[in-house]
Amino acid sequence: MITNFFIPELNNHEVQELWFQQDGATCHTARATINLLKDTFGDRLISRFGPVNWPPRSCDLTPLDFFLWGYVKSLVYADKPQTLDHLEDYIRRVIADIRPQMLEKSSKIGRPDWTTSEPAVAVLCQKSYLECNATRLSFE
Repeated sequence: MITNFFIPELNNHEVQELWFQQDGATCHTARATINLLKDTFGDRLISRFGPVNWPPRSCDLTPLDFFLWGYVKSLVYADKPQTLDHLEDYIRRVIADIRPQMLEKSSKIGRPDWTTSEPAVAVLCQKSYLECNATRLSFE
């Protein structure tokens, strides 16, 4: 997936100074995977066993866990992809439609500078880690 899809996609988009962040799943942190990611991203890799350690279960630091992946999955599987090609196309489309403002708002929920009157994307947090009071949703 990384060598056949992800890195070629990056190369097609002239992305500069990109940071790559992933969770600590065993398949993501295999030695060969980490070495490939270090070769690709250098010190801009946030991962278990990477140059910058991945902070697990942090609503503030890892909105990918508490927002992005669930959001992407819910939209991708709503279309019920029938083939791997369709799945990849749906993932590309959903990711391309995410605006930076949506991600910024998702990481503000629960912080002192966020209010319930401010439109935001819900962030799901485990109660033992952070009490999030997301009461309103908007994708503006």
